[in-house]
Amino acid sequence: MAITKTFEEDKIEIVSEFKAVQIRTATVIKEDGAELSRSFSRKVLHPGTLDGSDNLVDTNISGESAEVQGICNAVWTTSVKNAYKAYLIDKK
Repeated sequence: MAITKTFEEDKIEIVSEFKAVQIRTATVIKEDGAELSRSFSRKVLHPGTLDGSDNLVDTNISGESAEVQGICNAVWTTSVKNAYKAYLIDKK
């Protein structure tokens, strides 16, 4: 009787005008290959945050999967980052 627990990034979406990357992760519990349960969690990555001088500090994506890193690098262009920075400053 082998019980396993795996994590699968089963949905990656690009949302909002600032290209936030939303990741849904499924936690799957199996016994002898038969799925017993599946639950979900989500997180959202934004292009960056403002520091004390209103500079945009890029979000650290080094701990994300290669697929998520590739998507972030593709959609977080300089123009997207500049627009997001302006939005964050305006929102203060």
